[in-house]
Formats: sequence, C-alpha cells, structure tokens
Amino acid sequence: MKALIIFNRPPYDSTDVTWNGLRLAEKLLDANQEVSIFLMNDSVDMARDVCKPPEGYDQDLTQMLKDLIAKGVSVKVCGTCMARCGIHKNQPYFEGAEKSTISALAEWVIDSDKVITF
Repeated sequence: MKALIIFNRPPYDSTDVTWNGLRLAEKLLDANQEVSIFLMNDSVDMARDVCKPPEGYDQDLTQMLKDLIAKGVSVKVCGTCMARCGIHKNQPYFEGAEKSTISALAEWVIDSDKVITF
C-alpha cells in the first residue's frame, strides 16, 4: 500500500496534530507500507532547520521528519509556500526535503492508495 500524508498546519500550534501525523507515518513504515509526505501551508516550517520546539514542548518535529527521511520516506515541500507560509518565510528547506509543486502533489495523489491529511 502507498500512503500519502499531507500536512497543512504549523508544526507547533499548541496541539499534537502534527506530532500524531508523524507518529502515524512511523507506524505505517513499521507495517511495511510505503509512505510519502507532502508539506504545504504553514507546515513547511517543519522542513526548515531554523524551526525549533517551543519551550516546554517535549518533541522535536523537525528531527522526527529527518528521521523519517533517513528511513526512506519521500518528503516534498510546496515551493510556492516557501515565501508565503510559516513564521520562517524564505528560509531554505533542509536536505532530503525536496522543494516541489502542486502538480507533483497531484501526481502523488493519483498514485497513492490512501491519502491522509493533517
């Protein structure tokens, strides 16, 4: 099965939504499923080294994303959102998080068995 997880929310928005999505990606990998992640809107900050957990938050979501990339998860990040979204506008995406397009997302959606959004 091919699962595509699309993130939209800021990584640290006073909820655990993004954290839970990353945990789900990890569990899908553990179940030998193919996982791809697309970041858009304010979630693009998660693919930037300048994004750090706020004081008192016990999870490093950027590091979790890097760990998933190291395990073979393909991660694409909206190129248009680089300048429009997140609190770290115009900061580069780290290695392994590929700057991408909405057309590439459309191709991933077509090619996926399951599409999950967070």
